[in-house]
Amino acid sequence: QVQLVESGGGLVQAGGSLRLSCAASGRTFSSYAMGWFRQAPGKEREFVAAIRRSGGRIYYADSVKGRFTMSRDNAKNSVYLQMNSLKPEDTAVYYCAADQEWSGRVEPPSVYDYWGQGTQVTVSS
Repeated sequence: QVQLVESGGGLVQAGGSLRLSCAASGRTFSSYAMGWFRQAPGKEREFVAAIRRSGGRIYYADSVKGRFTMSRDNAKNSVYLQMNSLKPEDTAVYYCAADQEWSGRVEPPSVYDYWGQGTQVTVSS
């Protein structure tokens, strides 16, 4: 089992940047594919980005491609989401998630086995 804790959210103006972190417990972090999702009020949780176990393959939603960068550091049991050129529509609670057995899919949320508690990102116009 793995526990996930997100951090780094906050309030930022449009065009600004934030870096989210997700720290994982457990010895087997490197065996998990990891994902970032977000959920805005009244909307379904949506895929943002995912990274394979080794970090060799990264996937992005079209809405964030070119602005967000996901990475992982298996030595630190952590994944990151660098968010640049933020827009008001990026406002949401951001969650990291762990996929215990790579299925070849990065969404929907049901693919993932473990979730963090989320961190709020608010982008003002």
